[in-house]
Amino acid sequence: MASWVLSECGLRPLPRIRVYSNPRNALASNNFSVFKVRTLAGSKAYSFGSSFKVSTWFRDRKLGVLNVSAPLKVAITSEDDKDKETINGVKVEENGEFDPAAPPPFKLADIRAAIPKHCWVKDPWRSMSYVLRDIVVVFGLAAVAAYFNNWIVWPLYWIAQGTMFWALFVLGHDCGHGSFSNNPALNSVVGHLLHSSILVPYHGWRISHRTHHQNHGHVENDESWHPLSEKIYKSLDTATRLLRFTLPFPMLAYPIYLWGRSPGKKGSHFHPDSDLFVPNERKDVITSTACWIAMVGLLAYLSFAMGPIQLLKLYGVPYWIFVMWLDLVTYLHHHGHEEKLPWYRGKEWNYLRGGLTTLDRDYGWINNIHHDIGTHVIHHLFPQIPHYHLIEATEAAKPILGKYYREPNKSWPMPFHLFGILIRSMKQDHYVSDSGDVVYYQTDPHLFGNSKSD
Repeated sequence: MASWVLSECGLRPLPRIRVYSNPRNALASNNFSVFKVRTLAGSKAYSFGSSFKVSTWFRDRKLGVLNVSAPLKVAITSEDDKDKETINGVKVEENGEFDPAAPPPFKLADIRAAIPKHCWVKDPWRSMSYVLRDIVVVFGLAAVAAYFNNWIVWPLYWIAQGTMFWALFVLGHDCGHGSFSNNPALNSVVGHLLHSSILVPYHGWRISHRTHHQNHGHVENDESWHPLSEKIYKSLDTATRLLRFTLPFPMLAYPIYLWGRSPGKKGSHFHPDSDLFVPNERKDVITSTACWIAMVGLLAYLSFAMGPIQLLKLYGVPYWIFVMWLDLVTYLHHHGHEEKLPWYRGKEWNYLRGGLTTLDRDYGWINNIHHDIGTHVIHHLFPQIPHYHLIEATEAAKPILGKYYREPNKSWPMPFHLFGILIRSMKQDHYVSDSGDVVYYQTDPHLFGNSKSD
């Protein structure tokens, strides 16, 4: 579907440089794929791009050349240039600014212990009340639009109904996580009804989404909106690259992802023999695919019963609004922060560090409509918490998370501010380095044909 070009820069002679290794890695090790450097107090930290080689200090000590993945921070004991700098897109401040890639000083158990016990309790009656509420709204909106049937009402209906389809998806998503209730049969029945109604294969998606949560923040193993490696990015033709990063096309990608996943990955959410699934999940996948086919058959019947144009207005356009909501929300929960956040691979990745790179978002009035899905950090770490307890759980966890929690920008009643964040990220976040266990998004300055010649 949908290269980092290092620009030549002139640097003045540098003062003496002191380099400190990560205390977790012995200098005698031959594997220096990731190297963290401690900044000196009162010094200026500079971050160099990926594959930067630090050899001067080590060569004198016969330790060889060190391959470092971005960003490498070096403490420069100079009093010059104390202003904040941005190097290779990574903000760097004096006095050792907080490093989001640093291993957190707390454990997952510490966060869990801070969350009140009642936040873990699942109330199936309360969960079903949200399902009933959303279904009533969906049918009510359709009845009103069909009754008035004019071009003033239809655009308003499409936006509202597409948002409600998205709300139905979120409740089905809770069924997939088991946060809807403690009854697997109830979760499966409700999940199939909700997801099949909006053309989502419940078990196929549930399993791939579980993979996403289990591998969040991992470059290769994550499943949802994971970054492309530089090699895969460069293997794409120009048209595919442009489609992947030119709005609105990325916001229409979900149905394509269900059929063929992302570049570099194989398999389908509909096929029981897909790479996504293990043999004992075949029956689940077949069941969900059969329900999806039944929904397609129902839509075909309705097309004959009421006419294809009426079906398009009542169901087709809202479906694509739902797809845009899904792609927008899932993308922005993992991209678009003001400062670049790390992605991991190898020994540097673990469940906690990967989960801490996710982001909460504020959607204004939409928060309640789509069941507080914007409260995403705690959801990613503990997906078994019901959506109606996520806000309280997040507030309880904030003192533990500290700077690893990034407070979302407050929204107006409608979250129009998120479009600016989305546009900026699409222009900047294109791929990550093929090497290194801690990597950051890089930009292809030639993608949109706006690179400047030297």
